[in-house]
Amino acid sequence: MSLRLGTISREEHLAFVRSRPSVSHMQVPSWGDVKSEWRSESVGWTDEEGRTVGAGLVLYRQLPRLRRFLAYLPEGPAIDWFDPDLGRWLDPLLAHLRAKGAFSVKMGPPVVVRRWDAPVIKDAIAGGRARRLRDVEPSWYEPRAFDVAERLRRAGWLQGEDGGAGFGDVQPRYVFQVPLANRSLDDVQRGFNQLWRRNIKRAEKAGVEVVRGGYDDLPVFHDLYVVTAERDRFVPRPLSYFQGMWKALTAEDPNRMRLYLARHEGEALAATTMLTVGEHVWYSYGASADHRREVRPSNAVQWRMMRDAYALGATVYDLRGISDTLDENDHLFGLIQFKLGTGGQATEYLGEWDFPLSKVLHKALDLYMSRR
Repeated sequence: MSLRLGTISREEHLAFVRSRPSVSHMQVPSWGDVKSEWRSESVGWTDEEGRTVGAGLVLYRQLPRLRRFLAYLPEGPAIDWFDPDLGRWLDPLLAHLRAKGAFSVKMGPPVVVRRWDAPVIKDAIAGGRARRLRDVEPSWYEPRAFDVAERLRRAGWLQGEDGGAGFGDVQPRYVFQVPLANRSLDDVQRGFNQLWRRNIKRAEKAGVEVVRGGYDDLPVFHDLYVVTAERDRFVPRPLSYFQGMWKALTAEDPNRMRLYLARHEGEALAATTMLTVGEHVWYSYGASADHRREVRPSNAVQWRMMRDAYALGATVYDLRGISDTLDENDHLFGLIQFKLGTGGQATEYLGEWDFPLSKVLHKALDLYMSRR
């Protein structure tokens, strides 16, 4: 059965998102408003009966001095990735984007390849048997994901980490997730390691209070975020970015974005943002003060978000990106170390893929990005 692709309205796009158990928060119409430095478009696939069967948010970034664009579908599009005939989905997409002036297309298929349970990872670390997640036998894997990767390669798509002409992954390939489906909250907490359970109790005894904030509390969050940026040596986004993000996402859905503050003796010591689409909840941004860390506000706020995610009917709580390193001497090891304590799963996605519609311009941008 052939499929047609074209521009769809925000309302049509959002209706499709609501019909699915989950779609990435980067594939909802309002994410195009958050990324205001890009031009955005909602595209949809329809079957022969006119039903919308797939959708995607495309972000366009113009090349300097040229009317040519990089087209990017972060963590998307939302299509049937296990269809043996992927061409009927992706060929119309490439034709549409070429007509829009795209010189290259970048996408992130939301296809899980492997999962590693926390005890498996801990054993590998303790035994010193592996330096990376891929050296460890997974607890689960999706054989169809390898078929998807092979179909993409045969069709001319390039995977960044394979050393081709890709730009390298922009969104994380590895994330850490806590499954909530068919579990009670007691089950979830029993999955925490002893340190996490002890830190949650320590926060409670110390009187740490976790509350939901609103738009007017974003400056408090941002002050903590700047402190965190200085401590962890990254360039912070401006307050205006988070204010724009709040307005765009909550206008689409009041629960799309939430803000949490962990307070102790009236002072905010930690703050986080949480995003929700369907049954999937993401821990988005986190920030904490340099002082009074002994009262464990970060553990307290995470536990509150997990409980609220559960109350919203989420099937997964996503702590977002980790490195795949298991080397305790690697400076990125802390990313997985903190999240391992939740007893969840390290999850590998298929990664990001590029299709050069103009090989010359694609290679030029690839070279530019590699020098940055």
